[in-house]
Amino acid sequence: MGTGGGEGDKSAALPLEALLALGLDQRTAENALVNSKVTANLAAVIAEAGISGCDKTVGNLLYTVATKYPTNALVHRPVLIDYIVSTKIKNPAQLDAALSFLTNTGPDSLDTGKFEEACGVGVVVSIEEIKSTVNEVLKHNMEAILEQRYHINVGNLCGQVRKMHPWGDAKATKDEIDKKLAEILGPKTDADNVKPVKKKKEKAAKVEEKKAAVVTAASPSEEELNPYSIFPQPEENFKVHTEIFYSDGNIWRAHNSKEILEKHLKATGGKVMTRFPPEPNGYLHIGHAKAMFIDFGLAKERNGHCYLRFDDTNPEAEKKEYIDHIQEIVHWMGWEPYKVTYTSDYFQALYEHAVELIRKGLAYVDHQTAEEIKEYREKKMNSPWRDRPIEESLKLFEDMRRGLIAEGAATLRMKQDMQNDNKNMSDLIAYRIKFTPHPHAGDKWCIYPSYDYAHCMVDSLENITHSLCTLEFDIRRPSYYWLLVALGLYQPYVWEYSRLNISNTVMSKRKLNRLVTEKWVDGWDDPRLLTLAGLRRRGVSSTAINSFIRGIGITRSDNSLIRVDRLEYHIREELNKTASRAMVVLNPLKVVITNLEDEKVIDLDGKMWPDAPADDASSYYKVPFSRIVYIEKTDFRLKDSKDYYGLAPGKSALLRYAFPIKCTEVVYGDNPDEIIEIRAEYDPSKTTKPKGVLHWVAQPAPGVEPLKVEVRLFDKLFLSENPAELEDWLGDLNPNSKEVIKGAYAVPSLATAVLGDKFQFERLGYFAVDTDSTPENIVFNRTVTLRDSYGKAGPK
Repeated sequence: MGTGGGEGDKSAALPLEALLALGLDQRTAENALVNSKVTANLAAVIAEAGISGCDKTVGNLLYTVATKYPTNALVHRPVLIDYIVSTKIKNPAQLDAALSFLTNTGPDSLDTGKFEEACGVGVVVSIEEIKSTVNEVLKHNMEAILEQRYHINVGNLCGQVRKMHPWGDAKATKDEIDKKLAEILGPKTDADNVKPVKKKKEKAAKVEEKKAAVVTAASPSEEELNPYSIFPQPEENFKVHTEIFYSDGNIWRAHNSKEILEKHLKATGGKVMTRFPPEPNGYLHIGHAKAMFIDFGLAKERNGHCYLRFDDTNPEAEKKEYIDHIQEIVHWMGWEPYKVTYTSDYFQALYEHAVELIRKGLAYVDHQTAEEIKEYREKKMNSPWRDRPIEESLKLFEDMRRGLIAEGAATLRMKQDMQNDNKNMSDLIAYRIKFTPHPHAGDKWCIYPSYDYAHCMVDSLENITHSLCTLEFDIRRPSYYWLLVALGLYQPYVWEYSRLNISNTVMSKRKLNRLVTEKWVDGWDDPRLLTLAGLRRRGVSSTAINSFIRGIGITRSDNSLIRVDRLEYHIREELNKTASRAMVVLNPLKVVITNLEDEKVIDLDGKMWPDAPADDASSYYKVPFSRIVYIEKTDFRLKDSKDYYGLAPGKSALLRYAFPIKCTEVVYGDNPDEIIEIRAEYDPSKTTKPKGVLHWVAQPAPGVEPLKVEVRLFDKLFLSENPAELEDWLGDLNPNSKEVIKGAYAVPSLATAVLGDKFQFERLGYFAVDTDSTPENIVFNRTVTLRDSYGKAGPK
């Protein structure tokens, strides 16, 4: 574990004309000249290439080489440059493959045959081959194309072609796809030209998952079959993890030495070890479901172990309530932790390493205020106390530990690189003073480690093989590895994935906490929230959530907004198979069947499942049909029309599982606009064949009111797709996100419904029994609407 030498590039500044001669555009060239390291590296690359000018394609490839790797970080760079200048490597896909191959190749072991094979040198993909493959891909995606039209994700279609022809001409592929789409779809309509913010991308993602079985049936990639195949094995963890660039030109190359890696593998038995590290300062949301899927899922797939580790370094924000909830919800999501640990379990070891860091001259006690630290970082200035004697920092740090220094009067900071362009190397704080008892460690400590100090160290102490986190931690990689290199500790393999952002909600714990504490919602488990507790209460299963997570993938990608419709697709897919059918009328309108005797009740069979076999009595429920039935108020109109299939004066409609009825009379109340009941005749012979089919509920016996239930309908919590972007995000709350209907009527079979039961209320959606239910008052939450409503006039 050492440091590498600096670049040492002291090349004269490149003139702008030299970069423009490479075919770089003006803005790229000007930005490159601002950065002295990039300029020096570009000068070296141009010198190695032995050219003064070239076409844009070659120039952009050379620029990529110069900006991705310093001279001494890629020993075979001259070879690579020769391949680029000679146009044997001619596109970014080939260059990415070449860089990947050379990064993992030793200085004396370049096999040019394997290298050329790895990056497609000499491979020619004809335009005919591209056209043929485009036709095949479009054929597989035809249903999605016809559904989404010009909103289809063309980039995804290009990617499918690229899987079959990785070295093909990307522009030719895109042009051919555009041409074929125009032939299939014809001119764009007004609807095609409507481009809601980020909608196109997310609709394409939904289509992608709906069609996954068709698209990948031909030749699914290894990653599609096993999303964890992208991760290396523990024994491969000797390569350079990251390069830590210093402002003075020095470079640290973080990697495990042979001795450290062997010690690690002996401790773990070579098993994959991951961790799920939530901070216990709130309830988990669906973003944490993605983290669990990756952390626990990788360990399970590799027959390894995953810790549930509570990141409890901030005692002021943490509660036992949150710790208990997290443990419960992890199990509910289907994951079994190897061990439950706490960062506070390692406070003593972390403290001892901090002392070691001070002794090495790599940490110091600082007395700057938070405002002063911020100002000095912005100006790239060292703290006045940065170079204080080691013995002085050791004594002051001991005073901090003993509680002899006031809160805010001192911090321990890591001595990193205050002039670094990466602010996460600007002498990050390692310890703060807080006179707050810790919910797990008690009152032993009055100094607490920061996340930046503790996280990487506990990963190392627990022998984590894969430290997996979201993309915003990408810029913290240098500081993560800086500390482990500085102390000579084992280094886990760090990999970042895209954060899960879903439309029409907020995912920030701070915002969620405010919604709860200020009572904008009914607690952490409010069904309108995308907390896992809220989703569970709403009736969403853990399997549907995990299916959704698997569908969006775990690879490193951009931070795009996923439309909530995509989650609802997975919820419906499961509930359509598992939720039994029943009938409930939300807003009852009384219908008197005038040609049915007052005392007569006909017991009919309702199907619990669409394909219920006739000889299976358990797949049916009893539906009483009597003189007084109730339909939805929205299923009756005074004025009929061709596109309306409900009931109207003189018109017939079929009662589901029962008989056709025809409206014969309308009875009004005191208000001429108020309809209190309608009268109808039923057709016992069922010879009438109306187009409309209505759900309904009847009196189970003469004069006996149907089963009354409470139904809660939920809509999106926020009106905007991305409320987190709004300054007044609370002002974007949807005032109609929750509707409570206390007087709904239900079929008698629902009287025995208990918590955990889920149903499809025909034409209304999927519903689950709520925790507020009692035997006297059963409450149902609408989990999700049906895919297709019953026309515009139907109940919403």
